[in-house]
Amino acid sequence: MQSARYLQIAIASPLRRHFDYLPPKDSQQSDWQVGCRVKVPFGRRTEVGILLGTSDHSDVPVEKLRPALKILDDTPLLSDEIMSLLSWASAYYHHPIGDALQHALPVLLRQGKAASASTETVWQLNAAGKAAGTEELKRAPKQAALLQQLQLADDVLSKEDFNSQHSNWRAPLAALIKRGWVEEVERRGLLADTATPDQAPTLNNEQASAIETVCAEDEYQCFLLDGVTGSGKTEVYLGVIADVLSQGRQALVLVPEISLTPQTVSRFQRRFRVPIAMMHSGLGQGERLDAWLAARNGEAGIIIGTRSALFTPLANPGVIIIDEEHDSSFKQQKGFRYHARDLAVLRAQRLKIPIILGSATPSLESLANVDQGRYLQLILNQRISNTTPPPVRTIDLRGQPIESGLSHSLLKVVTEHLDRDEQVLLFLNRRGYAPTLCCHDCGWIADCPRCDAKLTLHAASQRLRCHHCGTEQSMPANCPECSSTELRAIGQGTERIEDALQSHFPAVDVLRIDRDTTRRKGAMQAMLDRIHGGKKAILIGTQMLAKGHDFPNVTLVGILDADQGLFGIDFRASESMAQLIVQVAGRAGRAEKPGQVLVQTYHPEHPLLQNLLTDGYPAFAQQAMQERREVVLPPFASIALLRAEANQRELPMAFLSKAYATATACNIKGIELFGPLPAPMERRAGRYRAQLLIQAAERKPLQHLLKILLPELEKHPETRKVRWSIDVDPVDTM
Repeated sequence: MQSARYLQIAIASPLRRHFDYLPPKDSQQSDWQVGCRVKVPFGRRTEVGILLGTSDHSDVPVEKLRPALKILDDTPLLSDEIMSLLSWASAYYHHPIGDALQHALPVLLRQGKAASASTETVWQLNAAGKAAGTEELKRAPKQAALLQQLQLADDVLSKEDFNSQHSNWRAPLAALIKRGWVEEVERRGLLADTATPDQAPTLNNEQASAIETVCAEDEYQCFLLDGVTGSGKTEVYLGVIADVLSQGRQALVLVPEISLTPQTVSRFQRRFRVPIAMMHSGLGQGERLDAWLAARNGEAGIIIGTRSALFTPLANPGVIIIDEEHDSSFKQQKGFRYHARDLAVLRAQRLKIPIILGSATPSLESLANVDQGRYLQLILNQRISNTTPPPVRTIDLRGQPIESGLSHSLLKVVTEHLDRDEQVLLFLNRRGYAPTLCCHDCGWIADCPRCDAKLTLHAASQRLRCHHCGTEQSMPANCPECSSTELRAIGQGTERIEDALQSHFPAVDVLRIDRDTTRRKGAMQAMLDRIHGGKKAILIGTQMLAKGHDFPNVTLVGILDADQGLFGIDFRASESMAQLIVQVAGRAGRAEKPGQVLVQTYHPEHPLLQNLLTDGYPAFAQQAMQERREVVLPPFASIALLRAEANQRELPMAFLSKAYATATACNIKGIELFGPLPAPMERRAGRYRAQLLIQAAERKPLQHLLKILLPELEKHPETRKVRWSIDVDPVDTM
């Protein structure tokens, strides 16, 4: 009888299991296809779940089961391949299957919308609007603000873009349309093909050999494309993709950050006559759904996106490419804590297609896989411009005059490069004006009221902000403790460096590129366009400038604070520091003009820094690998971090002490437990945090322990008093 069968449905919830339901009334067994969406009652709400399977048995008495409301899809939205991949990931990362499966669906599909292509209304300037000036709108400030936003974006804007900056914008926008400056258009989330694609450049022997090696592989193989900065790794990607497209297959390309997506898409658009789908969180919901459907139906030949694009369905997969594979952005830090690079390798293996991991500074994990024969290393040692890597030297800051973080030695060299009409890039991975505001009279410091951290001063907006929890307040005029007006900004951020540079070089264009200056849509691209204009300029920015950018007229790179990673408490701090230094240094001298790199430090004799600057990243990586091997840390061990937090200090430690005792009682060989200890930043966003590190030389015993431990922890009474999570293969132990 139909009533004797049960539907097993995955629903997004914190519970690590599926839920049994009776089939919807009047549905047929042929409707119950794995991978279809099902609308179900869940508590007092209605949810959209994914059908995992059917069963003749349920542990819940039939009289307590509720019928599902509706099967939403005629055919499965999620293929067996995607379902299998996410089921494996759910088990490996010990995350609820319902929530994991939601990562494979655009938001509109999670909400139960039809899986059909849609269009989104967007607005753009026409030629008259681009030439218009805001002086004509002195009596219409809202119209002027909208016009300025459109001009800065130099692109179409959606309602989400307007909502992020304005309220009640529709009437002034209608007025701009009536003036004949703005046009309303309908678009999909798919980029049209290019009518006249660019010709591929002549490749050097290393590039040609790499492309030939990858294209000769018609089964799974993981290639580590290890190329120095400026060696033309992207051209290798393009060459491989050209071969894949010629076979009628698709390419999935992942980049670490949204800021890299527009320039990547632009380059690919100029080369190929195929539709390109973009997949990232900056898109409107309709755009993302259209791109997802285009990839699933095979309409898009190339899919480019950030971390979550890994789960995009592919009709005819041909290759997966992970650019800047070492970047920690590929690891999800909240909720479903998966690593997109590692899952991409597994997906390629299951699809039996090649995968390329590209980087100038490969992660130690990838290098270890090369040593163990799992990955094949392809090396690009030659810069495509035939220039030699820029010389790197340190500036010893000890005893040297410094103005706002800029040494006189550095300023002198900056002047020399600007006098030659060249561009200078200065790197500081700390945004804001200053990381600390202090009272000169009594010593008061502006601390975050919710975190064990100091508030960062943002001088332009006269605000104090916590970069950890988002707490924000006005900058006080007087010290809250002693009422003194002698408040001093201590330390430097990119905003303060920008001010100092504008003071030193008033006639030079100073461009600050960080999260604060690139929030508006199109702002990043507008600044990149100014940089590519070639005029002399100083670029100051965070790690957003370190990845994948090609600035032909940048001849000097200055790293303002190389010491941040030398003494970090996270065991990966020095690796991250080395990668950032090499990546930033690689922006110098990429064209005909020779480059130069200067590194400011108080510790020029530090052995890791000396090894990196003298012998290069490969030598640094080998030394770091040996250190990791000796102390049995990843990639020579497997770790998981059990975290707990609560609004009372003692609760997380009590919970983790129970976890420690439970794990010890499991008596699994090869397991080591470290802690429980307060987190390095114990209080964050008003909650106290602690952690327990679980380590094993191999993955198998670690996974075995977690499979036993986590269900036991869910039974403990302390579980209800804390918020806890497990992070397998964490990249951040803070």
